[in-house]
Amino acid sequence: MTGRHNGRDVFEYALLRVVPRVERGEQINAGVVVYCQAKGYVAARVHLDEARLLALDPAADVAGVRAALRAVEGVCLGGERAGQAACDDPGRRFRWLIAPRSTIVQPGPVHAGLTADPEAEPERLLDLLVR
Repeated sequence: MTGRHNGRDVFEYALLRVVPRVERGEQINAGVVVYCQAKGYVAARVHLDEARLLALDPAADVAGVRAALRAVEGVCLGGERAGQAACDDPGRRFRWLIAPRSTIVQPGPVHAGLTADPEAEPERLLDLLVR
């Protein structure tokens, strides 16, 4: 899905979910990754509710989860922080981040929308869907 519609650009996003015990399937939303192809923009915003995480799993590795969420933000920023994805364009970095995985931090399904300001979407979605 690409293009402009009534002065707005198409964007895609996926929630970042923390699944502390994969075998139980319980999860909390802890961030969002946003991509706008028209603007060459990819960004992530995260917010970990420690109390909710520990309610699901009192033995959860909070520091490890925070590190994994920071890594997602680093991949979005590109450069050295992106590791192996450092030279990839924003679209490739987004697709890599939303690929299914069985780790504690997992991407949710991808959704699409229209926006006049792609750079405002990560914070708006974080407030709407995570906090």
